[in-house]
Amino acid sequence: MNPAHSSLIQQLCTRLSQTDNTPLYVKFADTVKFAVRTGVLHQGNMLPGERELSQQTGVSRITVRKAMELLDQEGVIIRSRGYGTQISDKFEYSLKEAKGFSQQVVLRGKKPDTLWVNKSVIKCSEDVAAELKIPSNSDVFMLKRIRYVDNQPVSIEESYVPVALIKEVDDIGLSLYDYFRSQNIFPQRTKSKVSARMPDADFQSHIKLENSVPVLVIKQVAFDHQNIPIEYSINQCRSDMYVFVSEE
Repeated sequence: MNPAHSSLIQQLCTRLSQTDNTPLYVKFADTVKFAVRTGVLHQGNMLPGERELSQQTGVSRITVRKAMELLDQEGVIIRSRGYGTQISDKFEYSLKEAKGFSQQVVLRGKKPDTLWVNKSVIKCSEDVAAELKIPSNSDVFMLKRIRYVDNQPVSIEESYVPVALIKEVDDIGLSLYDYFRSQNIFPQRTKSKVSARMPDADFQSHIKLENSVPVLVIKQVAFDHQNIPIEYSINQCRSDMYVFVSEE
């Protein structure tokens, strides 16, 4: 057994032995995600088989299988018949959930990070005004940042937020949505449009990408509980590292 697997088994045994109301398969799945997030497991790493995991941790194969199904659904692992189970090298992002980038990354067992490029007040264009349902040329915060998953740059995001919703822009750290929640603003739903194009010079200046790899462009509006737009974002994503999911 390699060192990564030994460390994973040790973490699993410790977590599974703890007494609480969390179902065993959820404990198991959460421990695998924690191992990914902390660097014990890396993208592309193979996991031991269900039988070995069951024998080494002392839980049933049914429990292991349910944990793997959960991890598969969340995009943490890739299962291939005859090949095995490996840690996914893509980030699966839900277009339906109003959780924000950072929270979705953490929930999938990965490590998010943000490099801020710009936090400034501008006069909004007609397009931005229409999405936010505010008068054209209104003041908005333009927030531009590079997004990272497990230390790899994956996207460039520009967000436009009405100035009244941000009291102190420097208080926004890793997550805009965390800042919203600290101000009792709660994103409830999103509306998204997805298209594709080749990377332009601005994208290449921040994220080096093969010219043959297209960029996915996600234009998204987030709404609060009163159905009022609180953010309009344009997210340029590496198509070789993102998988977008939209469920009913």
